[in-house]
Amino acid sequence: MPPSQEGNQATIPKTGTMKRTLNLTSLLVNAMALIAPGAFLWTTFQVQAAQTNGGLTTAGEMWTGLLAALVLAFLTAISYAELANIYPKAGAGSSYYYAEASFLEKEKTGHRQWARVAKFLVGWISHLYYWIYPGIMVAFSAILIVYIFGLFGIALSVPEQILVAVLFALLNGYIAYRGITGSTMTAIVINTIQLVALIGFSILAILYRETHPSLVYATSVSTILIPHNFTNLLFQSTIAILLLVGFESVTSLGSEALRPKQDIKKAILLSLIIQGAFAYLFEYFAANYFVGPQLIGTDPTGAAVSGYAAAAASGAPIGDMIRVIGDQMLGGTGFVLVLIMAATVVLALIGTTLACFNTGVRITYAMGKDKEMPTLLGLLHGKYDTPHYGIWILVGISAALGAYGVLNIDNLTQITLASNTGTFLLYGLTNLIALWAFFHRPDASFLKHRVVPLLGFLANFVMLGAVVWLGISSGGSSATDALIAIAMVIVWLVAGAVWFISNTKKQGRPVMTRNLPQATGLEQDDA
Repeated sequence: MPPSQEGNQATIPKTGTMKRTLNLTSLLVNAMALIAPGAFLWTTFQVQAAQTNGGLTTAGEMWTGLLAALVLAFLTAISYAELANIYPKAGAGSSYYYAEASFLEKEKTGHRQWARVAKFLVGWISHLYYWIYPGIMVAFSAILIVYIFGLFGIALSVPEQILVAVLFALLNGYIAYRGITGSTMTAIVINTIQLVALIGFSILAILYRETHPSLVYATSVSTILIPHNFTNLLFQSTIAILLLVGFESVTSLGSEALRPKQDIKKAILLSLIIQGAFAYLFEYFAANYFVGPQLIGTDPTGAAVSGYAAAAASGAPIGDMIRVIGDQMLGGTGFVLVLIMAATVVLALIGTTLACFNTGVRITYAMGKDKEMPTLLGLLHGKYDTPHYGIWILVGISAALGAYGVLNIDNLTQITLASNTGTFLLYGLTNLIALWAFFHRPDASFLKHRVVPLLGFLANFVMLGAVVWLGISSGGSSATDALIAIAMVIVWLVAGAVWFISNTKKQGRPVMTRNLPQATGLEQDDA
């Protein structure tokens, strides 16, 4: 090679390629890590207990709201699984790829020309979910770490709490930067520990209730399992979806799956069955079954409260429950048990935040490769084969959101609702994509490819309407938080429209894809 060419060759950045290393177990564990059992019980129970409608708590519909969110999640999971089955080469793109492919494979040019608009819309909206969600995890983690310090009588100042959030984001970002294999091994250990801790806590909570029948509890089996207020159920579902999202995360790991066509579909459904249908329904029943006068605390005004009011006022109501169980049932071991459980939750949050980073940056990576986002985001690290630029940008965003959310419950609720709104939009659009993708396909099933995606779209639409309704009708801080969340979503959508138009003009690209031959699948270097 001539020296001049050799010199030019040396200046070309090494971008790497994603390697196929993930089997079914690895894919399943990565999805399960995002739907971390136990961690969200600890972190979201306070938000759910604090949620109000017309000044009254909606906590009585916590379990039924979770069940409704689970039904929505299963409908959407089936659509994702079916799309993964017909588009196994989706690679890092997931729904972004599905949106484009579903239009490109149509015979009519009038249909195919909408491919670019569809894929950008889905990709941009997905960032409301995938780029806010890690920040929520960082905030949850910082709140928990602050709580642990408080157990030892150490009160962290506001700047110190913000520092905790920033350091947690940096730790997770570094692990994600080093590669998906290490993240998978971490997730396996974390999920095992969390499932064991979950079963132990839930059994002890139920045993406490059964061995202390003289107390006047806030709940009964029937009040937990049977819905009583449909509006409150919807409001609780808008929070509960946060527990269940992540089942679709494995679709963005198609480039690293050994057998994407066989294993991704299985991993999607199995992760939701294990973590949602088994873990969360069981633990939420146990936690709500426990709530009663033995759970005490102090509200912001300094007044003594108990039951759900105490849970709403506590930074870690599940920790308070464990302490009561340990002190009153297990020989005064409450403090030790709280520390053990808190440690397992910290581990789970590390795994969940890792899964968030691994999923979120891969959607961005696909858009960067496609020049629908800055091309820098479409490069891989030469050594670790990870989308490193995207990871560190996401770390910065997550640190900022985490620092905002750690300050108070209202801030945390705002970013939670904004992320969940993005989730409902993404899931709803994905159900529509599934309906469209199977339209006129000879292998289409009326139930799986017509009824299920239509019901999934409607369910997500209803949940999205509930968020807006909450912002208008509930009053108080819940309304304020919802309106701020809706404003965040609107700002992001407007920013997307501005970027799409300016990027299109800059690159001289047509808005509508024209004169394309019938597609056989997207070209993806990493597929």
